[in-house]
Amino acid sequence: MSEAEQNKVLSQQEVLEGIRWNEAGLLPAVVQDADSLEVLMFAYMNKESLQLSLESGQTWFWSRSRGELWHKGGTSGNTQAITSIHYDCDSDTLLVKVVPEGPACHTGETSCFFRELPLSNPAAAKGAKGGPEAVSARPGLNDSARFAVLGELERVIAEREAERPEGAYTTYLFDKGVDKILKKVGEEASETIIAAKNKDNAELRLEVSDLIYHLLVLLQERKLPLDEIMDELSLRHERPRRD
Repeated sequence: MSEAEQNKVLSQQEVLEGIRWNEAGLLPAVVQDADSLEVLMFAYMNKESLQLSLESGQTWFWSRSRGELWHKGGTSGNTQAITSIHYDCDSDTLLVKVVPEGPACHTGETSCFFRELPLSNPAAAKGAKGGPEAVSARPGLNDSARFAVLGELERVIAEREAERPEGAYTTYLFDKGVDKILKKVGEEASETIIAAKNKDNAELRLEVSDLIYHLLVLLQERKLPLDEIMDELSLRHERPRRD
């Protein structure tokens, strides 16, 4: 049995006993939106805050500046409902997936990571941001792996439609119905056009991502599987060209 398979059958207590806390008794925790997969924030947990998170189903952290436990959203109401907690291969970092009730950042931004550090040589990194350069820079990556995130996002959206977790943006869209979803698709398409017209590739990347997400919500509402879209694209690609 591989190490990954062994970890799957460990009990919660066994996992907790294997956690590697730092010298201050803390563990870094990355918080990610379970719907959009956007990284929302970074904080630290100690043993007590992790236990409270597990018991309550909401995120608790340890504030290093105040030296006290911190219930995320306890004052603002912007709580985070935990859907899963993953730990890394070294057992010294957590990835916490959540359904947020509101913005993660105290500034009101959805994510604490809303500011971008300019690169010294943006042209050198162009291939890492998408397009043909990105594909060629990652040899051995097959189509299923490259587009796996779309399948995962489709699965999460379908799960949200079925379970309707309170406070989730995807739940909000399905509750409002197809007219609201179509309105959002139109808005994101318009914002994509504006970003392209402004020649702002950083903004274009974000807007296209938003557009794809809302299109996947629309497909789920219409019960049209993504596989059928991929099949149609494959047929068009294989169809003989007429010059």
